[in-house]
Amino acid sequence: MKSSQIYQDFSPIQNRVQIVTILIEVLFLVLALYYWKVQILDYKKYWKMSEANRTREVIIRASRGVLTDRGGSVILADNQGAFNASLIRENCKNPKESYPRISRLLGLTEDELKKRIEKYVGQPLFKPIVVKDNLDFDEVARIEARKADLPELVIETEPRRFYPFQSLGAHVIGYMQEPSPEELRTVYKDRRLGDLVGKTGIEAMYDSRLVGVDGKATEVVDSLGRIMDELSRVEPNPAPKLRLTLDYDLQAKAEELLTGREGSIIVLDAKTGDVLALASFPTFDPNKFINRFTPEEWLGLLKSPDTPLINRAIQGLYSPGSIFKIVMASGGLASGVITDQTTFFCGGRAEFYGHPFDCWLEGGHGALSLFNAIRYSCNVYFYNVARRMGIEEIAASAQKFGLGAKTGIDLPGEKEGLVPTPEWKKKTRNATWYPGETISVGIGQGPLQVTPLQISAMTALVANRGIRVRPHLLRGEDSSPGQQEARVSIESGVFEKVIEGMWRSVNEQGTGQAARVDNFNVCGKTGSSQTVSSEKAEKMAPQMKQKKTHAWFTGFAPRDNPQVVVTVLVEFGGMGGATAAPLAQRIFALYQDKYDRQKTASGN
Repeated sequence: MKSSQIYQDFSPIQNRVQIVTILIEVLFLVLALYYWKVQILDYKKYWKMSEANRTREVIIRASRGVLTDRGGSVILADNQGAFNASLIRENCKNPKESYPRISRLLGLTEDELKKRIEKYVGQPLFKPIVVKDNLDFDEVARIEARKADLPELVIETEPRRFYPFQSLGAHVIGYMQEPSPEELRTVYKDRRLGDLVGKTGIEAMYDSRLVGVDGKATEVVDSLGRIMDELSRVEPNPAPKLRLTLDYDLQAKAEELLTGREGSIIVLDAKTGDVLALASFPTFDPNKFINRFTPEEWLGLLKSPDTPLINRAIQGLYSPGSIFKIVMASGGLASGVITDQTTFFCGGRAEFYGHPFDCWLEGGHGALSLFNAIRYSCNVYFYNVARRMGIEEIAASAQKFGLGAKTGIDLPGEKEGLVPTPEWKKKTRNATWYPGETISVGIGQGPLQVTPLQISAMTALVANRGIRVRPHLLRGEDSSPGQQEARVSIESGVFEKVIEGMWRSVNEQGTGQAARVDNFNVCGKTGSSQTVSSEKAEKMAPQMKQKKTHAWFTGFAPRDNPQVVVTVLVEFGGMGGATAAPLAQRIFALYQDKYDRQKTASGN
């Protein structure tokens, strides 16, 4: 055997050993560097993580701003302490076992609990999810007694919104609800799970001003979440009180008068635009919205035939009926197509463009000048004014009075209404405007649509002889729409003539006589707007014809130096003079008793 076969070459093996040795040394070096980084460079990070195992940060919720009436003494929206049951998914080791136990403990179905949790599936696991709110003391005691078994279920306290007068002013104050996960990501980025936000009314309009600055506390807890110590605390800063323009007595009276009806009553300070009362009926109790609705409950409320969530004062769209004769009289005088002495004969019916048009008084009013045409609300008189003015001039006059546009009130959801024109009809219906349609618009019928608040603002403009005010609900806010827009381009003498007719309507046995108040010089105008076509109305019994009209009254007092505007709409109320005017009289009388006599006594 050769010697080369006896002594083998081990150099390749030695090379591999050296490579392995180097790799092991590198790995040990990397590991040493990592431990050095963890212990030296990142010690603060891991110290905080270790502290989190025994400490927790608790948010101390700030109280929402209190809402009061104009005097500041009547609280319309307050806060009271409440307990919530919240679930921390991070602490839930076995949902299949704990969810049924939690649902039984809270008196919920398991599906309700799961839906509540699944709603926030995209949120971090350590954030508590409110699964039941407004717990009573017995429920709190049962949860606390099972804390060792259910560490994922915790009790949280918060100041809870409370409305002492329930439905009073509900459409003004609004309601609150929990935002959706999508809203939390987009609109309410600074809010947390379980927060409630204003959805309608003042609660929504001034939501950012009503939210205080939350505090926080750092607590030491044991493995069961029991508080052992408190390391630090920053107290919350509650939001400031907001004083509204509402007068409690007038608001309560307006809602009382509407009980059992459908409609709206608005009371404005004629000079400032302060909304003293804004009632819409049917109404709702905003306290119910604080409890978290199930989808079925919410859908049932939305589909209610009474539509209680609709604020009829700013969202209800109606034909103004004879209320619109205020615009027609002012526009006719301003454009020169009539004077206060212009006379037309009313025989109960007149023909225009080959079609008969009726007056509301079957036998007619005879020959009338402008003052008595307003006093008796003669349709035939204003049919003739409409024929002379034409639809373009009528529309221009209506727009000067603020119709077809939002008033700018500080409430969300206000609608614009509609002032029809030939251009509008061509664009929306692809049809030609016919002269006969102008005749109907002349008495506030046809496609013309207004909100009660627009009529109230229009009445304030007349009362102020052409000076516009902006209705508003936050006391101290500027009511002027701007110097250039404050006065409309109509001479004050025109308004004096229209006001004379409105005064006669109430004080000289006109259609508004039921609104008369002794020694208060109420000026007003009634209206009745059709809700069905004339053809259908003809087929109905006489008593049904009356019920198929909305009843209007709008007016102000006193005639000189006006103080208050009152607008009443009663849906399906029949004739405005019989239904709406008496309600307005009750409001005027209350205002006179509370304010006018107080001013007289104080010498102001």
